[in-house]
Amino acid sequence: MTDQNLAVIILAAGKGTRMKSKTPKVLHKLGGLPMIGHVLHTAAELGAAHTVAVVRHDRDRVAEAILDFAPSTIIADQDEIPGTGRALEVGLEALPADFDGDVVVLSGDVPLLDSVTVGRLVDAHRSRRDDLTMLSAIYDDPTGFGRVLRDENGEFAQIVEDRDATEQQKLVHEINAGVYAFTAAAARDAMSRIGTDNVQAEKYLTDAAGLIRGDGGRIAAVAVTDNWLVQGINDRAQLGATAREYNRRVLEHWMREGVTIVDPDTTIIERDVTLAPDVEIQPGTQLRGATTVAEGAVIGPDTTLVDCEVGAGATVKRTDATLSVIGEGATVGPWSYLRPNSVVGAGAKVGTFVETKNTSLGEGAKVPHLSYVGDAEIGAGSNLGAGTITANYDGVAKHRTVVGKHVKIGSDNVLVAPVELGDGVYSGAGTTIRKDVPAGALVVTAASQRNIPGWVAKHRPGSDSARAAEAASDTSNE
Repeated sequence: MTDQNLAVIILAAGKGTRMKSKTPKVLHKLGGLPMIGHVLHTAAELGAAHTVAVVRHDRDRVAEAILDFAPSTIIADQDEIPGTGRALEVGLEALPADFDGDVVVLSGDVPLLDSVTVGRLVDAHRSRRDDLTMLSAIYDDPTGFGRVLRDENGEFAQIVEDRDATEQQKLVHEINAGVYAFTAAAARDAMSRIGTDNVQAEKYLTDAAGLIRGDGGRIAAVAVTDNWLVQGINDRAQLGATAREYNRRVLEHWMREGVTIVDPDTTIIERDVTLAPDVEIQPGTQLRGATTVAEGAVIGPDTTLVDCEVGAGATVKRTDATLSVIGEGATVGPWSYLRPNSVVGAGAKVGTFVETKNTSLGEGAKVPHLSYVGDAEIGAGSNLGAGTITANYDGVAKHRTVVGKHVKIGSDNVLVAPVELGDGVYSGAGTTIRKDVPAGALVVTAASQRNIPGWVAKHRPGSDSARAAEAASDTSNE
């Protein structure tokens, strides 16, 4: 349900210099989504009536990505005035003028923060009737972070930045996590009064706490028990560490849902993947995009599936597949390559060193080994022998091959598209098929075999082959 008294403002204007990348920081991926995508999911799960994203660096690229994930998001542009305080200020200006509920402030580079944790923050904020409630965390090494100072009663007293802290204050391990819940009135008032009279000449969001407290407002800091939830990402080392932790959590979730993951250290499962109970994931497997795997399927080892659908009881090993459907009880691999729009029917087989593209295999059809099958339809029960190739490209356009049901294609065949083979066709080894074949026919194009005795001795005298042939001839004459 939509909470009409809640707005979310996401700060995503930073350049992310320490990422050393042409890609804006919030668009770097983690678990298959850009960081900002995770934050937008959290905002959506909160059910806020309004979501605002404040952007600046590489504005159009970031805004486009945001709107792809959440089209109803309001985009607010930070101007030349720097600082997180100014970012929140323009975010507030983007809200309806009469909005007087609560405002949650999130950062676009804190991807692990979930809606449950933020929801608890909002509940605490509302139950205490605070003007400002913030998340804090206890760090073993708080160096570089703003400290949360408390009074003798354990209540919030102030935030002091690391560079401004006394030696005594630096001994405090509770840090400001940068996640806030304001009343809209308190936020608007504080942002309007924050100045830029500091070394960085920026409007600091953290200055709001001092202003609100100075006015006698109520402020609280709520410490999280899981510091990963508020882990910000500023460079690629932090991105890598956070990605590992995110993946660990995803794997743990699926294992608790009844999925066997043989080696979590070598397994990657992205956010939008869906797995059924009794799926088994072998080592070296990556499941990406919107991949779904049905009950009892075995995936891996050494397999990557991107946006694929795998049916119950299927086996897929040492395979790279994208945008493909693998039917119930089918077997794929090892060393198979399924390009987009490949459909492997129930009980069908795609075997060793086989590549498919824009192709459907009917129920029980088999392409066991060493074949390329592109732009083709293979009927139920048909078998393509080793080395079969569908020649689908004439240098200008792609053409389609249709193979009927229970067709037996011999080894080393070339099917030159467009071509259609009727049901029950057989083809001989080494056949090149350029014309349609009627149902039940045998198609062959091989010339009669011709043996030329003595050719090696005459044309390759003194060679190893000639000597071997001579020895074999002597033996046969004994």
